[in-house]
Amino acid sequence: MTTGLVVLIAAVVLALGFGAFRAVSDGRFRTRRVETPAAEPVSVPVSVLDGTAYDEQRGERATLLQFSSAFCAPCRATRRVLSEVAEVVPGVRHVEIDAEHHLELVRALGVVRTPTTLVLDGTGREVTRAAGAPSKQAVMASLESAVSAE
Repeated sequence: MTTGLVVLIAAVVLALGFGAFRAVSDGRFRTRRVETPAAEPVSVPVSVLDGTAYDEQRGERATLLQFSSAFCAPCRATRRVLSEVAEVVPGVRHVEIDAEHHLELVRALGVVRTPTTLVLDGTGREVTRAAGAPSKQAVMASLESAVSAE
């Protein structure tokens, strides 16, 4: 075997492995490890939510906080799923934030890609998050943990 062929095979195997990892992990909710105690609710500046106070935007039982960007196709699918869930589950609100215009908040919350969905409990604390487009079933399951955390 020539060196070029070995490099080609290694690159293909690496690409397939990365693709498989992304297919398995994309859109899955996972709890975020926080080094400091999470006693304080996530505070979102008023300007982030289009001039409305965060408390007025937050759902009674839970909030689906979505970070999106303008040219993100999965963000549109995520918006549809989260809006549908918020419509059928009482006390749950969907709030979408443009990540490009709120970089300080994106950095503070550790958002590394769009779409990213944070599930906040009724007090505004992050319960879980998903990077990528989650399925409706995954969102419903994550809401159970947010509502039971009350």
